[in-house]
Amino acid sequence: MAASDLVNLSGLMDDAKCFALVRQHRWPENVCCPGCGSAAVIRDGCDDTQPHRQRYRCKACASRFDDLTGTVLAGHHQPLRVWVLCVYFMGLNLSNRQIAGELGLAVSDVQVMTEQLRRGLVAKTPAVELQGEVEIDEVYVVAGHKGQPGEVAKRGGSGAAAGWQARRAAARWRRTSRRSLA
Repeated sequence: MAASDLVNLSGLMDDAKCFALVRQHRWPENVCCPGCGSAAVIRDGCDDTQPHRQRYRCKACASRFDDLTGTVLAGHHQPLRVWVLCVYFMGLNLSNRQIAGELGLAVSDVQVMTEQLRRGLVAKTPAVELQGEVEIDEVYVVAGHKGQPGEVAKRGGSGAAAGWQARRAAARWRRTSRRSLA
């Protein structure tokens, strides 16, 4: 990891710097419309409640969006710096209870935040594409025998699995005999 990829935590205590960080990571080259993907975008003022949250208007499709539109951070009441700190604490491998204590939030709120952040990270993960040779060493895989312990016993399974038919018949008899007594 390059030193430029690291985030200075003390610098993120300011909302303006948090929004700049989001812009930098979301649009490294230039701002693009999340609706149509066009780069023909103009600034269109700032948000009323969060003055550092830049609004934009797309010239191609005339849609309006801001820094957080289409992200897991959009539409929440917590300030952006709380979300950024939550991501930082998740990176430190803190529990939800510890993160809640650090941020002064309820554990249930932090649970929701971390679930949404993880969901957002998984959605951005590229699909795994395997190619070339794969080498595996000292692995024993048993597959396709679920519900068929007899197949496992035939292929060298444990001796305990050998009497499975007798145990199944006894269990079936117990089940049917109980029904007839009732």
